[in-house]
Amino acid sequence: MSSGEKLNVWRQPAPVWAVAFACVVAFMGIGLVDPILPAIAESLQATPVETELLFTSYLVVTGLAMLVTSWVSSRIGAKKTLLVGLALIVVFALLCAVSGSVEAVIGFRAGWGLGNALFISTALATIVGSASGGSAAAIVLYEAALGLGIAIGPLIGGILGEVSWRGPFFGVVALMAIAFIAILVLLRTPNETRQPIPLSAPLKALRVPALAVLAVAALFYNIGFFVLLAFTPFPLGFGAMGIGLTFFGWGVALAITSVWVAPILLRRMRRTTAMLAVLPLLALDLIAAAIVVDSPAGLVVCIVVGGLLLGLMNTILTESVMEATDLPRSVASSAYSAVRFLGGAAAPPLAALLWHAFGAWVPFAVAALSVLIAAGTILAGRRALARIDHAEVDEADEAAAILVGDAA
Repeated sequence: MSSGEKLNVWRQPAPVWAVAFACVVAFMGIGLVDPILPAIAESLQATPVETELLFTSYLVVTGLAMLVTSWVSSRIGAKKTLLVGLALIVVFALLCAVSGSVEAVIGFRAGWGLGNALFISTALATIVGSASGGSAAAIVLYEAALGLGIAIGPLIGGILGEVSWRGPFFGVVALMAIAFIAILVLLRTPNETRQPIPLSAPLKALRVPALAVLAVAALFYNIGFFVLLAFTPFPLGFGAMGIGLTFFGWGVALAITSVWVAPILLRRMRRTTAMLAVLPLLALDLIAAAIVVDSPAGLVVCIVVGGLLLGLMNTILTESVMEATDLPRSVASSAYSAVRFLGGAAAPPLAALLWHAFGAWVPFAVAALSVLIAAGTILAGRRALARIDHAEVDEADEAAAILVGDAA
């Protein structure tokens, strides 16, 4: 990343900031329910496994919908796709807030996942195509939005969750409505060149060896990610505010490393080398969590350290997918995201089942093993990933411009 790009990361036109703000709110939805999981379980007489399905329904639908988002956006345009996604999130978040059973919340979270898929896949393409400073600056901005959203989500969830478990859902409704208006007013796409993308494009994309390797690695990596995010509130034993503050620290750590530390790391080593360094450290952190599972203070430390490592991996993986193939980036992103979200969907209920069957330390041990499998996948597929070790993100401006047409 050149010094010019670094100077331009925060100098963006209003439409980019409108989409980035909406990204922050969208990513808040990932961690928003974290602090209220115990409260939902208690208020709606739900088991931990049922409660963890709030993540699973959301992530399964998000992952599957990713396979069709590029097809949709290539026909109706980026702006309309963003607005439809935001509208769906507003509607289903409101329905979650007024639900009277855990089954209803699980179902409405699935609808929320559909809106989330339409929004986030198109948002990355829009930011990359519109941001000043090239695609590297855009990815940093996108990761900053991701980190900030993941950090703020648990904090708002904790604050509003102290009043009622319904409060965080009403909060998302209000913020997403603001994001909807901001994009409606500020985002202009006068020069859209729509090139319809076949419905089968993301599935065909997974046949490309480099993308397949990254997708499989991300699937196992996401199991570790969501065990740390979705399961830890139960053994932690805090109230809504305590959980919210803990995961606020986790999200801030994630944002710091994704935005500032990852670019420094990638200037000093190749992307595959960086992943092979970070993934074993994440596995060690999860093993440490398994060892100190009965110590709230120890778990808090492991959560925050995990945030630092997850921030690095998120940025490295995002950049790698963007540079791994000659495919339209919206197609590559959709195919990759579909696989990785399915890994995240499996983790929360699996963790709850393992907890009740074998003890609270076992989910963390399984998560550590899963992360090591991700590292083994990168190592075994390193030859297929040779391109990502030599591609420069800041040389991709022309491809980024083409991406706007593909995503529109």
